Amino acid sequence: MKSIDEDIKTGQFQNVYLLYGEEAYLKRQYKEKLLKAMVTQGDTMNFSAYEGKDIAQGELIDLAETLPFFAERRVILVEDSGFFKNSAEELAAYIPEVAESTCFIFVESEVDKRNKLYKQVKKSGRIVCFERQNDEILMRWVGGRLKKEGKAMTRAAYQRFITKTGNDMENIDRELEKLICYCMDRDTIEEEQVEAICVEQTENKIFEMINAISEKRQKQALDLYYDLLTLKEPPMRILFLILRQFQKLMLIKELTGQGTDSRTIASKAGMPEFAVRKNQRMAGNFTMRQIREAIEDGVEFEESVKSGRMNDRIADMCQRMHSGIYDPGHCILLF
Repeated sequence: MKSIDEDIKTGQFQNVYLLYGEEAYLKRQYKEKLLKAMVTQGDTMNFSAYEGKDIAQGELIDLAETLPFFAERRVILVEDSGFFKNSAEELAAYIPEVAESTCFIFVESEVDKRNKLYKQVKKSGRIVCFERQNDEILMRWVGGRLKKEGKAMTRAAYQRFITKTGNDMENIDRELEKLICYCMDRDTIEEEQVEAICVEQTENKIFEMINAISEKRQKQALDLYYDLLTLKEPPMRILFLILRQFQKLMLIKELTGQGTDSRTIASKAGMPEFAVRKNQRMAGNFTMRQIREAIEDGVEFEESVKSGRMNDRIADMCQRMHSGIYDPGHCILLF
């Protein structure tokens, strides 16, 4: 990030940038910073934007070879192309030859560092990975935002706020904006205001649901599942989030068993440090075998959904959950 800030400050831009990673908020911020610095507002002659998996490489190369029209440079923005996961031989061969008057900005969710295009961009331009931020950075960022608005937040309110929002900066930004507006006449935000206005993420309900099952509170787990359905969450998304939570539990249980410290676990699991302790307690309620079986059952269940066999199994699973006879390791099948 500092490297891009330096490029903008000096006006010495690379011919190609790749912005990638999980943190969508920071990717968007730096994409917009680069565009603001390089593209005159309203200049449609020298700025082109592409998005999606069906972009023709040849078309991009032809455009890159076209001289800018009464401007210093031509800027080509390419988003979610998949070029850095799949083969992009034409572009990989062309990148070292990009004209000085052309700048590519690629914005991607995922990359494969073995990819030829990735390697060429690394040689010829600048690559920045935007990862989820840790507790300390998020706390400073939220504190800075509040300070600009002339407000403060109690520690208890912050902990509740970040528990509700998770560590996704896009979501934090939205919820913080709501909270600031809601507390317009207050200098200090308390936990009560956070509880009143901030929305709990779906992931948090998934966590509560699995925690309820780990403590053999099956009815509460099923109630939470029905809450998610009421909120119009698609069952397949719920299944995906449950699988992801169990994968995190497996990682945390393994690392905890190896004596790894909380900060390192937080970094590897992609969660705030305080959340690690909650997950460690939950993981302690499962054996490693139960966690593995839950993940395996989830994958099998996904196949059942795709093959159209899901409906026949829902009633049976729910009935078992209600009766309390379903083993906690198989809780992923509560659908």
